[in-house]
Amino acid sequence: MQIQFRECDFFDLWIWLEFSTVPSAMERQYVEEVFNSWFFLGKLGGFNAENLQVQDTGLDISYLPYDDDQADESLMSLMHNMGEFEYEGNWGRCWFDLGTSDALALDVLINALRQFSKEFVEIDRLIIGGENENWKIPTRKRPSFADPENN
Repeated sequence: MQIQFRECDFFDLWIWLEFSTVPSAMERQYVEEVFNSWFFLGKLGGFNAENLQVQDTGLDISYLPYDDDQADESLMSLMHNMGEFEYEGNWGRCWFDLGTSDALALDVLINALRQFSKEFVEIDRLIIGGENENWKIPTRKRPSFADPENN
């Protein structure tokens, strides 16, 4: 799976998938479940690089004294919004407002999609951010439900 980054705005980010073939209904469901799960974890603040106590401890985490105060003092890191997944031919895309979540979220998504592509649905290319020359984004970049001008 080839991974490309284009201009990224965490508050207005399109993520594109190019599949090796047109995905079936079941394959689409699997893809959407990966993204929905990732977004839900982000909505709950799971991608907060400021509070990685277990990761920062190293390999021996037996009897780790988890510091609630440190966790409470870290800034919130929440994803805000996710659009509907869309498909056109062998392309899929989805819009996100990643809010204050850290770049760690994208690493987690990339790692998950790399393995997902090997075991479930083959993905040729993952494009994070920017515009896809093969499938233009709407004139209004963010979906209308997420546009502050419409609310």
